[in-house]
Amino acid sequence: MEKQNGQMNAPHPGTNLPPDYPPQYPSATLQGPPGHTGYPGPQSGYSIPPAGYSGAGPVGFPVQHQPVYNQPGGPAGIPWMPAPPPPSGCPPGLEYLSQIDQILVHQQIELLEVITGFETNNKYEIKNSFGQKIYFAVEDTDCCTRNCCGASRPFTMRIIDNMGQEVITLERPLRCDSCCCPCCLQERREDVLKIIGPCVVCSCCADVDFEIKSLDEETIVGKISKQWTGFVREAFTDADNFGIQFPLDLDVKMKAVMLGACFLIDFMFFEKSGNTE
Repeated sequence: MEKQNGQMNAPHPGTNLPPDYPPQYPSATLQGPPGHTGYPGPQSGYSIPPAGYSGAGPVGFPVQHQPVYNQPGGPAGIPWMPAPPPPSGCPPGLEYLSQIDQILVHQQIELLEVITGFETNNKYEIKNSFGQKIYFAVEDTDCCTRNCCGASRPFTMRIIDNMGQEVITLERPLRCDSCCCPCCLQERREDVLKIIGPCVVCSCCADVDFEIKSLDEETIVGKISKQWTGFVREAFTDADNFGIQFPLDLDVKMKAVMLGACFLIDFMFFEKSGNTE
């Protein structure tokens, strides 16, 4: 009790006042314009504090039971809760991916590509459901490969976090996407999930959904949706927006696989060559 009383009587940090010096706080009555006699008691709808209530305390002191926020690189004004410890076995850089159940993939519009029709490296912003950028993906291919092979081109997609560290590397080999060449189709080295899309992929005025299911197709694991972005953007650019949904407790490696599947779907069905389908 003596220790507690000593803490309560101690001077505030940054002052040289003695412990018994009266606090220099403004009066509890709010000051108004000249002639104003102060504000009345509690307004209707607000309860009177119980006896012994000491108030919120001086300015600058935390209120008891108030949650504490931090902002690890997030936009100003948007609080982030402290991150829980990453799950065991989580690859470095994917800790935040293990805490969310939805991500947005927004492809950037390349002005040079729109004007000239020459294919440039695709760039994507990967965001959470609040619109905060959590990763950035950039294609790494040469100019000749992009413009000669079109949407069937091989590529390396590098996914970078907000600290500039490469956390995921995706590679697509040069393969055909037509059943006319069954010996050169995209390879499936190890099946972990199954993607089921519509019979006719048409993104006119509506979203296009691709369901992610287990191998036996009994369980829906998630969904990849190509979002409709408007007639002008759809007609004159190949910059697409996607939404990916998955269970919160899904293994973070499977979440990364679904992110890679999103890029493959973009190239196979929605990438344009020379501004033509």
